[in-house]
Amino acid sequence: MYDAIVVGARCAGSPTAMLLARQGYKVLLLDKARFPSDTMSVHYIHQAGGASLQRWGLLERVAATGCPPLASQRIDFGPVALTGSPPPADGVSLGYAPRRVILDHILVQEAVASGAELRERFTVKDLVFDGDRVTGVRGSVAGGETVTERARIVIGADGLHSTVAKAVQAPAYEEAPALTCAYYAYWEGLPVETVELYSRPERAIIAAPTNDDKSFVIIYWPRAMFHEVRSDIEGHYMRALDLVPGLAERVRNARRVERFVGTADLPNYYRKPYGPGWALVGDAGYHKDPITAEGITDAFRDAELLSEAIHAGFSGAMPLEDTMAAYEHRRNEASMPIYQMTLGLASLQPPPPDQAALIGALVGNQEQTNRFIGTLAGTVPIPEFFSSENVGRIFEEASHGVPA
Repeated sequence: MYDAIVVGARCAGSPTAMLLARQGYKVLLLDKARFPSDTMSVHYIHQAGGASLQRWGLLERVAATGCPPLASQRIDFGPVALTGSPPPADGVSLGYAPRRVILDHILVQEAVASGAELRERFTVKDLVFDGDRVTGVRGSVAGGETVTERARIVIGADGLHSTVAKAVQAPAYEEAPALTCAYYAYWEGLPVETVELYSRPERAIIAAPTNDDKSFVIIYWPRAMFHEVRSDIEGHYMRALDLVPGLAERVRNARRVERFVGTADLPNYYRKPYGPGWALVGDAGYHKDPITAEGITDAFRDAELLSEAIHAGFSGAMPLEDTMAAYEHRRNEASMPIYQMTLGLASLQPPPPDQAALIGALVGNQEQTNRFIGTLAGTVPIPEFFSSENVGRIFEEASHGVPA
C-alpha cells in the first residue's frame, strides 16, 4: 500500500513524486517510457521555473548540462522589436531551454534519490475504485502480467490524454479550441544568443539555443492550416522563415540534424484537478497553447502546490478536501492571467490598436520593457503590469521621451 501513486514521470510527475517522497511518503512513480527518453516540447524554463529548480537543489545540475543560460528575450512584432531581461524570480535571473531527454532524466533520478519507487515501461490500463473513491491502479510493465497497486491517492501527471482524467471523468472548464499547429527542428551551426520571438500575420516563430551546441526553431500556423502544412512541412517551414530574412539566412547557413516534430493537438482547458482519492497535475489538469512556453514552468509550480496540499491533508493540518480545493484555487489564480494572454497571442493576429500603442510606447523604456517580458517569465503579475495606473505611467513616460 502506497501513500501516493503518480502516473507519469516527466516534468509534472517526477517533481510531485520527489516532493512527496521528501516529506517521507511512500510513493510509486509510473511511466510508459524508459528514461532517458525524449518527448515533444517547447523546452523553455522561465525564471519562475528556474526558481523552483533552485528550491529543489536542481538548478545547478540543469545548468551543468551545457544548456546555455538565457538572460534576455527579444520579441519582434515587425514594426517594433523589444529586447529585455525580466526581473528575477527569487534571485534567479536566467532562463534555460534544455532538451527534455536531459531535463526529464534529471527529474526522474532525483525522484528516485528522494525515495520514490520508479517503474518504467509501465502502462496503467485502468483505475481501481471502491465506490466512487479511487484506491489504486491496474496495469503492467511491457510484456508482464497485469498487477494491481493501491494508494491513498492516485495522481494523474500523464498529459493531455490522461488515463487518470478519463477514468474519473474530470470535468473540463474554461475551454477554448486549438488555435495553432506547430513544427520544430534542431539545427547545428545556427547562432542564437537569446530567446527570439517573431510575431507575423498568421505566423509566430521562436528560436533558442539548447544543449550540445544546437538551437531549435519552432513555427506556429493557424490550426486550420495543419493538413496543408503537414503535406509539405519543410516547404512551409522555410517560407515562414522568409518572413524574418535575418533568421532565414542564419537557418539556411545551418544544418538540420533531426526530423521535424509537430502537432495540431494543442487544446486549451482547465480540468477539475481533484476528487475522492485522485488528483491531476501538469497538462493532465491544465493545458494551453505552447506559444508562451509556459508548460514546464507551470508544471513545476503545480507540483509544488499539489504536494503541499496533499501533505497538509495527510498530516491532519486541514481536511484533505479543503486542501485540495485550495490547490485548485491557487492553481487557477496563478495561471488564469497568462492563460488569457496566451489565447490572445495564439490567435496569430496583430495586436489590437490599444496594445499596439502600448508596445510602441515601451520603445526606449528599458525598465518597463523588462517588466513586460517579466509578464511572460512569471516574475511580474500580468494584472499589475496592465493596470490602468501602470499603462498610464508608460504613456506618460513615453510622452516625455524616457531615455533608452
